[in-house]
Amino acid sequence: MARNLDPKCKQCRREGEKLFLKGERCFTPKCPIVKRNYPPGQHGLKGRPRLSGFGLQLREKQKVKRLYRLLEDQLRHYFESASQKTGNTAELFLQALELRLDNVLFRLGLAQSRDQARQLISHGHVFVNNRSVNLPSYALRIGEQVSIKPKSEGMKLFEPIKKTDEKRQMAKWLSFDAKALKGSVQYLPSLEELKQGIQTQLIVEYYSR
Repeated sequence: MARNLDPKCKQCRREGEKLFLKGERCFTPKCPIVKRNYPPGQHGLKGRPRLSGFGLQLREKQKVKRLYRLLEDQLRHYFESASQKTGNTAELFLQALELRLDNVLFRLGLAQSRDQARQLISHGHVFVNNRSVNLPSYALRIGEQVSIKPKSEGMKLFEPIKKTDEKRQMAKWLSFDAKALKGSVQYLPSLEELKQGIQTQLIVEYYSR
């Protein structure tokens, strides 16, 4: 399974913002964005260069690619697939990324990062509609239920989750039962719900060149 093995903290520093790639560490003072908020490399201390129109498009595309832990061909495939459908391309594009199984597992709080979610899925710890699914890219549909394999519920990773309040804050398009370690997709989220600081127009412009 191909994946990006570049140092995660350097990826965040390159984009100049937290992408939350390392779970709990991203919420501590040890986060490099807090300690060294400048680009990596020997010229990083000189600051961030002024970007051209294309440079802004490229940086936004790179940010989304790193945020969702995808390779270039995978991201392009999602965009081209969205552009061939009827509707708002930017909205369909982000919906496809958000409905990936690894992302939903992360959004539900069952994994501390998308990489950890991907590992849990690949190792067979995750069920979709009570059936084992080991594809992180699996596209969830409305009403489909995501849960942890019964034999895996005793893992230390999930102990704190069971003790939390079931009514904790979460994306409105998802529902979650902390005690049962189960969640589901309630509806397709709108573009406004998905933006999260992503300038979708720049990505559309990048791939429409």
